[in-house]
Amino acid sequence: MKSKTTSGAMLEAMREKPPLVHCITNYVAMNIAANVLLASGASPAMVHAAEEAGEFAGIASALTVNIGTLSTQWLDGMRAAAKAAASAGKPWVLDPVAHYATAFRRQAVADLLALKPTIIRGNASEIIALAGGESRGQGVDSRDPVEQAEDSARRLAERQQAIVAVTGAVDFVTDGARAVRIKGGSVLMPQVTALGCSLTCLVGAFAATAPEDLFGATVAALAIFAVAGEDAALGAAGPGSFAWRFLDALAALDGEALDARARVSIA
Repeated sequence: MKSKTTSGAMLEAMREKPPLVHCITNYVAMNIAANVLLASGASPAMVHAAEEAGEFAGIASALTVNIGTLSTQWLDGMRAAAKAAASAGKPWVLDPVAHYATAFRRQAVADLLALKPTIIRGNASEIIALAGGESRGQGVDSRDPVEQAEDSARRLAERQQAIVAVTGAVDFVTDGARAVRIKGGSVLMPQVTALGCSLTCLVGAFAATAPEDLFGATVAALAIFAVAGEDAALGAAGPGSFAWRFLDALAALDGEALDARARVSIA
């Protein structure tokens, strides 16, 4: 068995044996999320109906849950899938999109947190609010810098016994004890809808590949996004041309290049 001790090694392992990732994500994100996983080397499945989500979560290698376009029916599917993933010992990732915006979302995310996600990924405003702080978030947009959310992320990780990733200009990942920052990406990334949602799905793919190292898997997913974002920005005239270049950049990166170029530092 090949070692999966670096981000690049995890990427190569994922491509050698593509994991099936169960993605319950929002309408806006489905297409780009599926393409991001395919470009990176994973196999996406967009399954959200309550009638099958629980069964499918038991088949997949990992589950990701994004509450972006929430409904009662979708929430039923999310709960069923999360329960099944936990029961089967599969990693599952929660993306609490704008969970602070309405009472329905607040209750939904409380229900999902009770089902113990193994990884939580959100923007700074979402993580601050999820940890019990006062954020400046407006809808799905973060109004708080990542560094403002670092202490909140540590507290949330300790409380939930989960890996927490805060993404933005400089990403932050912690398990409550360890923490790292990942630099890279492009200012064009926030101008392309659902890239963050796609990243959540990619975190699930890496978690499926290295379930024994969920911290390292989360860092690997954020690192490949950061490096690919830098590459895509080189020839992009704006967000439109950045979007397709980003997919090409993900597909072009190999493990050796990822390890050489990822800018990960201890926080």
